Formats: sequence, C-alpha cells, structure tokens
Amino acid sequence: MWGDIAIAFLLACITSFVVTPYTIKLAKKIGAIDMPSDRRINKKPMPRIGGLAVITGFLFSAFYLVLTMSIEGKLDLNDTENYKVKLIGFLVGIIFLGIFALLDDVKDLKPIQKLIVQIISAIIIYAFGIRIEDINGWILPEVISFILTIGWIVGITNAINLIDGLDGLSSGITLISCIFLLLIFATNSSPIISVVLITALAGAILGFLPYNANPAKTFIGDVGAQFLGFSLSVIAILGVAKTVTLIVLIAPILILGLPIFDTLFAIVRRIIKGKSIKAVFNADRGHLHHRIMKMGYTQKQAVYILYSLSATIGLFTVILINDGIWKALSLVLVTAVMLAVGSKQIKKYNKEMIKENKRREMLLEEKNKD
Repeated sequence: MWGDIAIAFLLACITSFVVTPYTIKLAKKIGAIDMPSDRRINKKPMPRIGGLAVITGFLFSAFYLVLTMSIEGKLDLNDTENYKVKLIGFLVGIIFLGIFALLDDVKDLKPIQKLIVQIISAIIIYAFGIRIEDINGWILPEVISFILTIGWIVGITNAINLIDGLDGLSSGITLISCIFLLLIFATNSSPIISVVLITALAGAILGFLPYNANPAKTFIGDVGAQFLGFSLSVIAILGVAKTVTLIVLIAPILILGLPIFDTLFAIVRRIIKGKSIKAVFNADRGHLHHRIMKMGYTQKQAVYILYSLSATIGLFTVILINDGIWKALSLVLVTAVMLAVGSKQIKKYNKEMIKENKRREMLLEEKNKD
C-alpha cells in the first residue's frame, strides 16, 4: 500500500507543478485575472485559475493508480461497495462544479448561482451512491442521509472557498487536512481507494504551493478552492464508509474545524450585521485571516499562524483517536501557551520593523532632497 501512496503523491505533485505555469498563461489569455480592490489583499493583477493544475494533477494520479491497482488486483471496483459507479459520480461532480467555477473566475457568477451549482454537484454525488448512511452502526433514514450528505459537501466546499483570502492559505490548510486524514484513514481500516485519493489530492496541492505561497505568482481561484473543498468532503465520506467508531466518523469534522468555524462565524456575523438571510452572501473582511492581520501580523505571519492552528487541530484529532482525550487536551494546552508567548514576540518584532522601515523612508527622503 505504501508504494501506491508514494506513487500517488509524487505523480500528482509533479503533474501539478509542471502544469501550473500553463494555467498562468491561460489565465492571461481568457481574462481570469484577480484585480486589486478594497476587499482584496493582492496589490497587483493576479492570474486566478491555478486550481486547474491541482485538478489535473489529482485526476491524472487518481486515474493511473486506480487503473494499475485494478490490474494488480489490489482494488476491486465491482465489489459490494460498487466503487466504479462512485468514482464515475465523483468525476462527473468534479467536471460539473469545475466548469461553473471556472466560469466564475472569468465572468464572476452571483453567490446564489454558485450555491445552486454546488447543491447540484452534491446531488450528483449522492445519486451515484456516495452518501452518509451510517452513524455508529445506526442506519440513517434516506431523507436524513440526503440532507446530511448534501449539507456536508456544500458546507465544506464553501468553507475552503471562504478561507481562500491570503497567499497559500486555502491550499496549505487543505494540504494539512489531507495529511491528517491520510493518517487516520491508513490506521483505521478505511477503504484503500480513500487513501489513494487523499494522497493524490495532497500531492497535487504540494506541487501547486510553490507558485501560490507568498509572494504568490498565481491564485488557486474559485475553480481550485471549490474543488479542494468538494474533493475533501467526498473523500472524507469514502474514508469513513466502513468504520463504525463514532470518533472516527467525526474525525473529518474535527480536522476541518478551522474552515468550518470560520464559515459558521461568517454566516452568523453577516446575518446579524445585515439583519437578513440574504446578508450571508455579502462579502466582508471579518474572516479569521483578516482579524489576525488587524492585530498587527503580516500576511505571511497570518498564514503561518493559521497553518499552526490547523496542524494542532489535526494532531489533536489523531491523538484523540489513538491515545484518548487527556493526552489530546494536553497538546492543546501546551500549544496555546507557546502561541501566547510567541505572539508577544512577533508583535514586538513587527513594531520594531515598522519603526525601522519608517526611519529608512525618512532617510531616503532627506537624501533625495539633498
């Protein structure tokens, strides 16, 4: 299995890395450019369909591994789980969502239009048999299964999309989530197909990150951010399909806790501020990364802080499953203390740097006057 995991990761990583420069050229040709604005962090026009490279890397790696593992007999696509149909449904969902997300990157769709597309994509997944049907051994009624499945897929798709506000943020947090989901899937008898898919997704993201990390050369765009959330949600369902332990079933919720919290907080905040349900679709600058930057941190520092929080949540989940609640809580306590101590030093360093930059600007102005 580990050989297949290594191949899935490397193949996706290399493909994504090689394809990304072509997406930058394509973005300029079709006008998929993110222009600077009051709500945007970027100060210059930025290509924003880098997600196409991630999708390409993921699909190429997944196709190759599914084919070779089927030939070798490691994967039976016609077993009782009917993975052939499920994988076809997953592909159809990715294509359908990807087409409209790409259109959004070029033409800017309305929020309600994007939501409708996401719901239809989730229904496609459900129709092809990828469903939340079992919770701790209790078979759910079909109506409840449908609502939970659609809600989970649409919710995670939007959670990753909404947190996509800084260079490398959504892609990095998704990569961290993939790593911890892989650990849980590989150690809790999850289906081999979920292990391969989550590995391919991680590799595709890593290949893209060098172009997306601060200072970014390209953005992942709606086509990428929605793909990440959509794929994570679907693979999570596949990964817990054969497990009956409640804590393993909620592991994906815990690992994705950061974007989920940010999304729920955004919904509540916007409804209170706008005093209507429609206000949910109004963009604002109240997300976690905005708030961290308002505290005096740079964009790069804000991303690293959120990476650290996401990794801590992932570690908490893995330790919780394998070693129990008390050891997991001790990790959170130690991390909280370290972040509290470190934050003071970072703020102090930032203030000193600001003063030094102002001093240099003043000296430069005086030299120019002379």
